[in-house]
Amino acid sequence: MPNKRPQKNGKPEGGPQRIAKLLARAGIASRREIERMIEEGRISLNGEVLKTPATLLSGLDGVTVDGRPVRAAQSTRLFRFYKPPLTLTAERDPKGRPTIYDRLPKGLPRLMPVGRLDYMTEGLLLLTNDGEFKRRLELPRTAVVRRYRARAFGDITQDQLEKLAEGITVEGVHYGSIDANLERRTGRNCWIEMALTEGKNREVRRVLAHLGLKVSRLIRTAYGPLYLSDLAPGDVDEVRRGDIDQFRATLK
Repeated sequence: MPNKRPQKNGKPEGGPQRIAKLLARAGIASRREIERMIEEGRISLNGEVLKTPATLLSGLDGVTVDGRPVRAAQSTRLFRFYKPPLTLTAERDPKGRPTIYDRLPKGLPRLMPVGRLDYMTEGLLLLTNDGEFKRRLELPRTAVVRRYRARAFGDITQDQLEKLAEGITVEGVHYGSIDANLERRTGRNCWIEMALTEGKNREVRRVLAHLGLKVSRLIRTAYGPLYLSDLAPGDVDEVRRGDIDQFRATLK
């Protein structure tokens, strides 16, 4: 399996690794979030508060987060989740709005979202217990294709959409190549299919607004080889081990 260190008794082979990487692999949080947790003094080793994410360890024995011992990394698990609209891709919201964790069924392992979908956007959101796998799926260089369907109001032609393949700059932000096709039109309402690899914040909405369209519904239909397919809003199912391995093998 590419880029995956074998483990024995919860300890990675190949020598010590940075604690941020070990904790991410164990599903505690992303590396960036773990670095922030260390700055906040929430992570300790044998009772001593850690000061730097550069600390090298051969395993997680003696490591605690918020006073709780950390379990060794488990096998990578991946889930498909149909994120409903009007939910945040966050653990909690100061304003009290519902989050994906309010919508997920009970009994699942600790899971982290792969990327984000904004509050109004619905559709496929991948969830994993493996912070390192999450990071690889999100990195721009892996070029994982995200597919969307957008319902929008306004006038647009296929020629205009095809120009998005050359990339476009909107308010100083450059967006790379987007494959966009006019699926169907009813009056001034239309459905547009889009495929992109960058996944920048609100990319689809901002690009279509720049073209004079007002998006009324946005659905992510696929992330890499995994599709929304038969899931209904709020549904979740686990990806088979073989499919995870095949997905991992395609990553750059």
